Amino acid sequence: MRYSVLLEPIQEPGFAGWYYAHIPTLDLITHGQGIEGALTAAQELVEVWIAEKRVNGEAIPIETIALVGHIEIADALLSP
Repeated sequence: MRYSVLLEPIQEPGFAGWYYAHIPTLDLITHGQGIEGALTAAQELVEVWIAEKRVNGEAIPIETIALVGHIEIADALLSP
């Protein structure tokens, strides 16, 4: 089974080089140091999450398609 992971650098002090890892199909978020660390954390989280779902007899969502879109916001709206 394959799931898409959206990676985003963490922009907080003390987290240089860390990334959030979003798994949209499962509505899960984790983080890790560097891209590989974030992907490893995401894989570990998903494996534990799926195991828990199976134990409870719950359905496991299957990703059918993943699309990433972008929107642009005017700079004037972002300035105080």
